[in-house]
Formats: sequence, C-alpha cells, structure tokens
Amino acid sequence: MSRLNPRQEEAVQWTDGPLLVLAGAGSGKTSVITQKIAHLIQVRGVSARHIAAVTFTNKAAREMKERVLKLVDRSEARGLIVSTFHNLGLRILKQELKASGLRNGFSILDHSDCRELLKELLHRGDSERDADAVDYFHQQISKWKNDLVRSDQAIARADTEELQRAAIAYGEYNRMLRACNAVDFDDLIMLPALLFSEQPRILEKWRNRIRYLLVDEYQDTNGAQYELVKLLVEPLNKFTVVGDDDQSIYAWRGAKPENLAQLQEDFPDLKVIKLEQNYRSTGRILKAANAVIANNPHVFEKSLWSDYGYGDPIRMMALRDEEAETEWIAGDIIHRRLTKALKWRDFSVLYRGNFQSRLLELKLQAMQIPYKVSGGQSFFGRTEIKDLMCYLRLLVNPDDDNAFLRIINTPRREVGPATLEKLANWAAQRQQGLYHVCDDFALAEMLGEKPAYRLQQFKSWLDNKRQFCFGDNSLQAVKELISDMDYESWLMEQSNSPRIGEKKIENVWHLVRSIERMLERQEEEDDSSDLESVIRKLVLIDMLEQQDEEDDSDKVQLLTLHAAKGLEYPHVYMMGVEEELLPHRNSIEEDTITEERRLMYVGITRARETLTMTHALSRKQYGERFDTARSRFVEEMPQDDIDFQGEGVQADERKTDQVAEDTLAAIKAMLSG
Repeated sequence: MSRLNPRQEEAVQWTDGPLLVLAGAGSGKTSVITQKIAHLIQVRGVSARHIAAVTFTNKAAREMKERVLKLVDRSEARGLIVSTFHNLGLRILKQELKASGLRNGFSILDHSDCRELLKELLHRGDSERDADAVDYFHQQISKWKNDLVRSDQAIARADTEELQRAAIAYGEYNRMLRACNAVDFDDLIMLPALLFSEQPRILEKWRNRIRYLLVDEYQDTNGAQYELVKLLVEPLNKFTVVGDDDQSIYAWRGAKPENLAQLQEDFPDLKVIKLEQNYRSTGRILKAANAVIANNPHVFEKSLWSDYGYGDPIRMMALRDEEAETEWIAGDIIHRRLTKALKWRDFSVLYRGNFQSRLLELKLQAMQIPYKVSGGQSFFGRTEIKDLMCYLRLLVNPDDDNAFLRIINTPRREVGPATLEKLANWAAQRQQGLYHVCDDFALAEMLGEKPAYRLQQFKSWLDNKRQFCFGDNSLQAVKELISDMDYESWLMEQSNSPRIGEKKIENVWHLVRSIERMLERQEEEDDSSDLESVIRKLVLIDMLEQQDEEDDSDKVQLLTLHAAKGLEYPHVYMMGVEEELLPHRNSIEEDTITEERRLMYVGITRARETLTMTHALSRKQYGERFDTARSRFVEEMPQDDIDFQGEGVQADERKTDQVAEDTLAAIKAMLSG
C-alpha cells in the first residue's frame, strides 16, 4: 500500500458503501482495483469467491488477474472472478440454462455469423445496398438489446415504417437463435439482466455469490450492463466502479457516459474519489489535454497533473498534402530514432480512420521501417476464410452447430429460415446436432420433400468427403470440397468487382497451401498426417492472431485513436488533425462534437514524452483534391505550448531537407563511432 498516493489509498480502503473512482488517464486505476481486491481478501476478510471484478477486454482481465496473484497467494484467490462483462454473462447463462431457455452446448454467434443469419431472414444478397440494409437491421437490433428492449416492445414502440420492419426482423432473428440453441454477444448481457429482473430467486443466489463487485472502464457501460450491475449490488450497495467520462469514446457501440452521473441518482450515498495525478505524461502534454477537454460539459470536474517535468513543446506540422504528410512522419521517425538512440517500438502513429494508414504503410515499407498495424482485420476474420474454416470444422466435428448454420446456404442451397427453424426444433427433440438429423427418415414429412432432399444431399456429400479426411487423401478432399461446390464462382458472384473476387479466391488457396504445409510438417515429424489436428491448430492460430496486440517486437505501432485507448507510447504522432477528420465530418453534421473531443483527449494522453500532430493542407477525397482546415481542437490547446511548423510548401521542403541532413549526419556519426 505504501506505493499508492493518498487518493489511491483512500479508494482502496473505502469498502463500506458505493464508490465511484473518477480516474483520469494514466492515474493508476488498475493498481487501485488490484490492490483493493487484495485489501478485501487480506484485511476485510472477504472470501475471494465472493468478489468479482469485470472489465471490457480479455487482455485487461488477464492483466488484472496476474497482478492480483502477485499480491495474494493463489490459495487465497481461489474462486475469485476476474473477467469481461460478456464472460460473466456467459458464466451466469451456463449455470442457469433451464431458466434462460437454452440447452447445454449452446453456440455463441460472432458479428459476421449474426449478419449472415439476418441476411437469410431478410432474403438479402451481397450488393452494397443489401449490405447496408443488413447492417442497419443488425445495429438497430443490437441497440434494442443494449437498452433491454424485447422484440414485442420494439414493435409496440416503432414509430416509423423502417423501425417497424426492423422490429419484426428482431423477433424472427431471436426466434431463429433460440431454435438453433444460439445466442449473440448482446444476449450475453441482456439475458442475465432480464433473468435477474424476472426471477428473484436466481437473483438472490447470485447476490450471495457476488458480495463485492468492482467494475473497470465504467464510462463504457451500456444500458444493459448498467442494469446488470445495479441488480447484482442492491440492496447492500457494496461496489467500486472506476471510470473517466473524458475517455468515453464508444457511444457508436452503445456506451453511455451518462451512466456515471446516473450512479449519483440511483445511489445517493455514493462516495466520489478523484485520481488526478498522472504517472505517464509530461506537464505540457497534460496541460494541453486539460485545456481541450475543458470545452466539454462535465458532471465531475478534474484536472490531471504530473511530477514528470514540463517537457518538450508539442509540434504541429502543416504539410502540403497527404503524400508529404506521410513522407515527413516516416522521415522524422528515422531521424529521431538515430539521433536519440531510440527503438522503433518507442513510436506510434494514431489516426481517426483506418484508410489513413495505407499511404503511411507504403512510405514505411519504402524506407524499410518495421511497423505493425493494430486493429486491422485478421486473415481468419475474412468472410471467405470463415466460410471455408466452418466447412473444415464441420468435416472434423459434425456436432459443430455454429459451423453448420454458417455454411448450409454458402453457396446457396435454397434452405430457408423456416426450414432451419423446423430442423433446429427437430434436432432439439432428438437431442442431436443439426447436421446429424439432416437425413432422418421423418424429415420429409415435417419439412416437405424438396427441403428434406436438399439437406440429405448436403449431408451425403459432406459425409463422402469426411471418409478421405484422415490419411493420404485429406488435402485432396479439401480441394474437391472447394471445386464440388464451385466456391470460386460463388465468390466472384458475391464480390463487388472482379479484383475483389480474385483476391478472395487467392485467400482461399493461401489457406489450402497453409494446410498442405502443416500436413507435410506433421508427416516429417511423426510419420502421420491428420487433418483434424491441423484444423484445430488453425483455430488456435486464429485465436493467437486476435491476441496479436500483445506483440512486443521492435516495430512502429500504427493504430486508430479508438484502438489506442488504454495504451501509451514515449513518442506519439497524431495524423490528420484537421476539420472533417478530427472532428469527423459526421460528428460535425450530427452535432456530436463532444465525443470527438474526448477522442482528441485520448490521443493526446497516449503520449509520455513527446507529441507531434500533423495536418495536410490539402487532401484527396472521391477523386478530387480539397483544401483542408486545421482542427478546432488545436485552437483549444495553449498556443504557447505548440511549436507550429511548415505552414507553406516552401517551409515543408526546408524542414524535410533539414531532417534528411540531420539524419545523414547521425548515420555518419554512428558509422565513424
């Protein structure tokens, strides 16, 4: 406890009632949560099995658990719950299966699986217009679930024709999920919250199980998460929530920063402790962040400060266009790395949208600068790869209902939603997987001759391929599977352009070549080649690829401002700090500037030692070149703390020449040394 500052220590020791820890960026909130768990166990005598701490990412939960285990013995921590909100919801559903209307082994559909299911229900294709419609319905259903609105309530409240259609689709979508014994990610919060509100006996059981609750990143909670927390902690109100309204940047996915203010209304005796000492950044960087965020309305006022000295001026570089902008950033990184003896990983470049990184990547490649793009799409996240992986999963595991649902109509086999719903109900009655009942004799009577025949044909075809999956012909079986269903033609038909279709086909055969190499390696190692173990390894590679943000190799980090939240770097570049990018054009039109300002605040507070912002004086959009204006947020910063450079083309060229000269001098000095 001696390493904590007075405010942190106060937050750790307060356990008698509801507590809000208003934790500014870099103020040591994780230390407060982990130390508080140790304090509850070792000083207050609360059994670890009665404590739960929830956050939003697996990485954050993992780090939290590891830090707790450094403070208490493993035996003392037995039964402690440290998880994401969704994993806590999953734990509740698994233990309350019957009450939840689910069966053992239920599937969890990811974002793309849900879109595919909705596409089938809505009878939509793959045109851009259809994709937009599916996205709209999916987002609206997710919003309703995040607000704990059931489908019947959504229908009753719908006041436009579009919302009425979405509400009807919501009901059909939910019915299909239940028939297939599946849930989506939103259900992992909504179903437990509804269960608790409707079944007092089950709620009481979980209140006895979780007697002290800690919640991290509370400003990111949505309506369903707020209600779940509220139900669990009443009536004793023993909880600690940690959050920062200035870092709430996820309204687009349902987060409600107003949940922090709502706490004071729902819990009048709420104690508020502010953590304002920053352990990350220089005083100048914090002064700029405080000045920007002061322009937003606040329920809770706070101001970050630091003992780390005032630091270097913030650089604001105006450059001719996006070409000059990315070239200057790449050159400046080389210059500073050589002259200051820094690592590549000491630098990060942040931007508002993923499209901004493309040109920068080309410049970094040309200058042989190693880099890593965080938050990009995983290879295994691509639609065509998910499709093929589901075929392979079903080949080696016929019980995989999730895989069956994704590929039964990919390519189209005219197996409609009504048929799938009846099939799912029949499988549930028989207590078997969907695939296993596709050739039941009684199916034709229930489904009709044609749908039953299509399902039987599908199963017979895949069963035939399965015979060749274990042995010398396993790779041939995979290749035949792709050719039998004419998957290449399907991909070309579903793509918006021949080039996109060809790229998807290339990805499919890249996966096949990867399988071939893995089979060969297996054979070299143990004289056997087993497709099942290769597929399991591929699934594991997918999981590891999703966790790749933990890669600590020596590379410049490229990521969006949203993806940068929770991270920090010695030297930060913010690209495209200009109107219509930051703040984004949509926020200007919709008057939602406050969240964009919070995004700017998050970007500034990622920097530990130096912060550089860039602004392209002109930028190409939709094939035309437009002049741009510097972001209003720059004007909100203390102007004396900013070193403005490169206001014109000539100044840019002089600056670039100077960087080149300095870099060359540094290289010569290193070689002569």
